[in-house]
Amino acid sequence: MQTLESYVAGRWQAGDGGERTLIDPTQDVPIASVSSEGVDFGAVRAHAVEQGGPALRGMTFLERGRMLKDLSAALHEHREELIELSVQNGGNTRGDAKFDIDGATGTLAAYAHFSKGLGERPFLPDGEGIQLGRTARFWGQHILVPRQGVAVHVNAFNFPGWGMFEKAACAWLAGVPVIEKPGTPTAHPAWRMAHIAVESGLLPEGAFQFVVGGLGDLFDRLEAQDCVAFTGSAATARIIRSHANLIAKGVRINVEADSLNAAVLAPDVDAGSETYGLFLANIVLDMTQKTGQKCTAVRRILVPAERVDDVSRDLVAELGRIAVGDPRDKTKRMGPITDGRQARDVREGIEALSAVGQLACGGTDAPAGAPAGGHFIAPTLVVATDGDADVIHEREVFGPVSTVLPYDGEAQSAVDLVCRGGGGLVTSVYSNDPDWTETYVLGVAPWHGRVWVASDRSAEQSLPPGMVLPGMIHGGPGRAGGGEELGAERGLALYMQRVALQGFKGFVDGRFGAQKDEA
Repeated sequence: MQTLESYVAGRWQAGDGGERTLIDPTQDVPIASVSSEGVDFGAVRAHAVEQGGPALRGMTFLERGRMLKDLSAALHEHREELIELSVQNGGNTRGDAKFDIDGATGTLAAYAHFSKGLGERPFLPDGEGIQLGRTARFWGQHILVPRQGVAVHVNAFNFPGWGMFEKAACAWLAGVPVIEKPGTPTAHPAWRMAHIAVESGLLPEGAFQFVVGGLGDLFDRLEAQDCVAFTGSAATARIIRSHANLIAKGVRINVEADSLNAAVLAPDVDAGSETYGLFLANIVLDMTQKTGQKCTAVRRILVPAERVDDVSRDLVAELGRIAVGDPRDKTKRMGPITDGRQARDVREGIEALSAVGQLACGGTDAPAGAPAGGHFIAPTLVVATDGDADVIHEREVFGPVSTVLPYDGEAQSAVDLVCRGGGGLVTSVYSNDPDWTETYVLGVAPWHGRVWVASDRSAEQSLPPGMVLPGMIHGGPGRAGGGEELGAERGLALYMQRVALQGFKGFVDGRFGAQKDEA
């Protein structure tokens, strides 16, 4: 069994006791251990602020962008090794492992590309200048400058690569060093990626530190220029947000938490249309990719009441084609749940949903033919008999589980049901009726970070709604955490300070306004 170390203050350091074991969820056998006991988190923060920050801020946006591009290439060179680790530690199929690793390298490459439009100055103009006085002589301009602290990134277990490097890409391009903490159950591939990043020599000393295990007293040591970006459960997010020192110091906190994402089939969509085929394909993909352990996976499926039986039958048929088992077997399209604790939570969730609906397929029993001892759950579809039941709109079952909900076909009725989720990362809608769709979009938009619209016109070129794209924001209000990341240049905002400059136009606009090559 391998011991995974943290990379802190310029060296790799093993923990001193308090180890936690990582498993291969296909067989429930131990493969590695992690611990951060003995790490001096005061020294970790100081190393980032005193060395990493100045080194990054001494680089131009273009230089940081080239660093991201080269790091993307360095990680890609180890793609096969990383896929194998993801299959072993995460229970991922090869396709699911590639989805995570290519997401990491792709986001780094995307932010390298975004750097080309940011110019050579050590700040970013934010919008157009504003006349403040009787004439243009007294002028205002907003700018963004890098903050002088450290970004602490607490990542989720489901995307050990993509989750880590999508956050880091934004922080590094903004000029801010990072301390990365991977989700413990799948820390092995994240640890290997950290090794590759360090061994590449591309990152300035102090720009990147990596902690396996807990974060000790790090939150007690953070200051006003620091920030925390967290992805995980709403319960853990509440603990972080209520931390006394983070409140006292005004530390910025960005959260991506729970999300009961909904897919809505409009009444105008015919069963034989491209849009209907896309509806079925995307739901099956979202339910089974990463074994349904995605923050953007569909948890609620809204269908006009008179079509519930037909749609449920079609979904069950498609889900029945998903072979579940050892992800090393190329004939299997879905692997196990990440660990025993997650599997128990999923089974309890299935039981809770089944109490207010009929089980159409799947359930709590292990799928036939799955390896003994592994944490396997079949794709599970519940058809609600009580669509108003609170559990459907309040409990996120983080696995290959979704619930079909009937509604009366009216756009506003769909809006009302979807918004019962209390805020989400993404909702998808399938319709060829622009008036119906507009009503739905405007109704759900205040409660979602992203609204994904499918029609026959776009079906051929649509990327799946569960895919997070670096050029558009990711996050959502309410129970989804209220945070926002990515979105091209918008992703840098968490790590930069917006400043309003006011003064003589010749100086303010000449030195800090948008230049022609930045427009």
